[in-house]
Amino acid sequence: MIDRSAPAPAPALPPDAPGPDPAPVLSLNGVHQVFPGARGDVPAVAGVDLEIRPGTALCLVGESGCGKTTTARMAAGLAEPTSGSVLFRGRDIAAMDRKERSVFRRAVQYIHQDPYASLNPVRTVYSTVSAGLRRHRMVADGREARRVTAGLLERVDLTPAGDFLDKYPHQMSGGQRQRVAIARALAMNPEVIIADESTSMLDVSIRVSLLNTLGRLRDELGVGFLFITHDLAVAKYFAWEGEIAVMYLGKVVEHGRTPRVVNDPAHPYTRALVSAVCEPDPDLARTKERVRLRSADIPDLTDLPPGCDFHPRCPLYAPGACDTLRPPLVRGHDRLLACHVVGRG
Repeated sequence: MIDRSAPAPAPALPPDAPGPDPAPVLSLNGVHQVFPGARGDVPAVAGVDLEIRPGTALCLVGESGCGKTTTARMAAGLAEPTSGSVLFRGRDIAAMDRKERSVFRRAVQYIHQDPYASLNPVRTVYSTVSAGLRRHRMVADGREARRVTAGLLERVDLTPAGDFLDKYPHQMSGGQRQRVAIARALAMNPEVIIADESTSMLDVSIRVSLLNTLGRLRDELGVGFLFITHDLAVAKYFAWEGEIAVMYLGKVVEHGRTPRVVNDPAHPYTRALVSAVCEPDPDLARTKERVRLRSADIPDLTDLPPGCDFHPRCPLYAPGACDTLRPPLVRGHDRLLACHVVGRG
C-alpha cells in the first residue's frame, strides 16, 4: 500500500537576494523508495525534498549507489515512490489523468548517462529526434518535421545539420550521440530537463563543451535542470549560480547555494567530496586540506548503523550523539544541514 499522506514541508533555503524565488516547476516532497531484497528491504531513497525552478540548476551530488538515479527516476515519473509525492506545477503526478500526464511527459525530459545505449541503433538521427514531434502532432507533415529537427540539431551545435540527419548512432562519437539525446529532449519544449550523469562517459574536452551547451540552453530557454553527478567539479562548473544537494545513503545531508557548499563545505561528507576533487594548480594541490575518513567502507543499506548513517566513516564522530540519534535536515543561516557536530547557526 502506497502512503499518500502529506509529509511535513521541507525547510526552505535562505534567499540570496531580496524578492521571492519563482515557483518550482517540479517538487519532490518526502519521497521514499524501498526495494524488496533477499536480505530485507533496501531503502534506496529515504525522505528527499527537492525543488526545480525555471532557468536554474540543482545538482544532486554523491557517491555511486547513494540513490541519485533512483531520485531522478521518481522525479521524471519513471518510478513511483513508495511514499511521498512528486508535484508538477503543484499537482501530484500520481493523481493526474491521461491528459495531464501527457503534458507532464512532454514538460519533463530525461537525458540518460550512456550515449551508446540511449539511442535506438536502427533509427536515424532524424527518426529519433522527430519521433516525439510526430507522436504529439507538433508538426504538420514530414517536411516540417525534417525542418524542425534540423533546427534542433543546430541548437545543440551539430552543424551543419544536414550532415547528421540521416546518420545512425554507430556513425557518431559519444559526444555527438549525447547531443542528439539533448536535441530529442528539446523537441518537446521541456520546462525541466533531468540529466543523469549525462557527461560522465565523455572525454574532458567534450564534457566541457556539452556543459556549455546545456548552460546556454538553460539561460536562453529558461529550462530548469536537475543535474545528477558524482563529480563536485562538474557541479561547480554547471551550477555555479544554482544549488547543490549532497546525498549520502538515500538522504540529503547538505543543501545550499553552490558557491557556499563548494567554497565552505559544512558536512564532513561534503568536505571529503571537496577534498577529493583534483586541483590543477600544483601549488594549491600541495597545500590543499585532505580529509581522511575513519573507514572507506560504505554501510550496507539493509543493515544501516544506528544514529547518523555517516558516523562509522566520519572524522568528526562524537560518541553518544552521532551513534544514537539520526540528525534531521534543518535550516542554518546559509544552508540546510544534517549533522550533530557541525554548527548550523
